[in-house]
Amino acid sequence: MGTKDLVNEVLSLKRERNAVILAHNYMDYDIQVVADFIGDSYDLALRAMETRAEVIVFAGVRFMAEQAKALNYDRIVLAPDLNAGCTIADALDVDTLRRVKEEYPNAPVVLYVNSNADVKALADYIVTSSTAVKVIKKLSSDVVIFGPDSNLADYVAHLTGKRIIKVPPNGKCIVHGSYTVGLVKETRARYPRARVMIHPEAPLEVLGLADFVGSTNQMIEYARNSGYDEFVVGTEIGMLNALRLKVPNKTFYPITTEPYARCPFMAMVTLEKVRRSLRDLVHRIEIPRSTAEAIRDAFERTRRLLEG
Repeated sequence: MGTKDLVNEVLSLKRERNAVILAHNYMDYDIQVVADFIGDSYDLALRAMETRAEVIVFAGVRFMAEQAKALNYDRIVLAPDLNAGCTIADALDVDTLRRVKEEYPNAPVVLYVNSNADVKALADYIVTSSTAVKVIKKLSSDVVIFGPDSNLADYVAHLTGKRIIKVPPNGKCIVHGSYTVGLVKETRARYPRARVMIHPEAPLEVLGLADFVGSTNQMIEYARNSGYDEFVVGTEIGMLNALRLKVPNKTFYPITTEPYARCPFMAMVTLEKVRRSLRDLVHRIEIPRSTAEAIRDAFERTRRLLEG
């Protein structure tokens, strides 16, 4: 079946199932075309809450679908491929986090949204790459437990001046964790007129060479509102699809085209698997209600802190 036929079938199934498709910014172009909402994982989970859809298909990695289930517990939430994990999320387990909490009983636990549901349920606050610094600056404690991304932890510590207890000490994204100072310098030489945007999951010394550091959604806004016309994109290469769809009048280059530029887990999610999810209602995400409630409480606590 060709791509055009697949797209048409997905659109038909979506209407038939009263479904909504959420596509992460890193998804392939054809998936973004059929999606109702495109964005980062947290933004998409919130978008799902605004719809009346009975079925939510999350075109992204597993923790994102779990998160959507926690915030939309009474809906059917589908993950196109349950094997689509995340090196950051899978770096932290419940036992490790509990042990660190016992070592620092007075330190608040702030978890990056890139974490699995059972771990998220132990968080006091849940943040994104765009809110981590804001939240930790607002906390009264000078010592904060933060995980699972160690590079983002370093970035937060650098900007807040607080003591960040990294849990685990070496959790990293398979894509962003591979960026080097040399890579950024080579890319600048290749595209001298372009502004360099880099995701804060990259190492701190790499972020120091960027013109802009931000989340995927923040990159879109920066590119849209900037007076510059060319940009190097220092994040997963699928992001170019979202940028070209949402900022079509500007030019974007990947920071690298090496194999590690593409997250192998994001690549597992294909339009064919999205079609199968809708057709057969697979794979259903199930998490305990108590876990979902704990995650929602942490999200709500975070929201109140940011608005306070």
